[in-house]
Amino acid sequence: MQTATFAAGCFWGVEAAFSKVDGVIDTKVGYAGGSTDNPTYEQVCSDQTGHAEVVKVEYDETKLSYQELLNIFFWCHDPTQLNRQGPDVGRQYRSAIFFHSPEQESLAKALIEEMNKSGELKAPVVTELLPAATFWLAEEYHQRYFEKKGVDMCHN
Repeated sequence: MQTATFAAGCFWGVEAAFSKVDGVIDTKVGYAGGSTDNPTYEQVCSDQTGHAEVVKVEYDETKLSYQELLNIFFWCHDPTQLNRQGPDVGRQYRSAIFFHSPEQESLAKALIEEMNKSGELKAPVVTELLPAATFWLAEEYHQRYFEKKGVDMCHN
């Protein structure tokens, strides 16, 4: 089992997108990349802790590659928007990849470079590429939020 951690705006839709993929064992939403221990949703939403809303993905690498996860990550949000996704604004909604190994870092960096060179995007990719940080589990009511609400879509 391997771990990947992504920030792509509001974590509800991002989790929903990953949770349906064959080879994903589990997803959890939470917070990473900030300076406050065990932050609450309210603290993170204040945009004062430095955390991003993230999804931690546990996956079976014999069924699903990290490259495939990166493709889902970039499909599910606009990586050219700085510190926002749609109506959600603030650093907590930034686009970021928290890599767990040098291989993950290398694959993500190569894909970002390829996307920027392709000319297909309206602006350069602003996705941050950072070493995996402490993952703080979000409150229970955020876990599988769309599933609990009966929503079947990627929110971006």
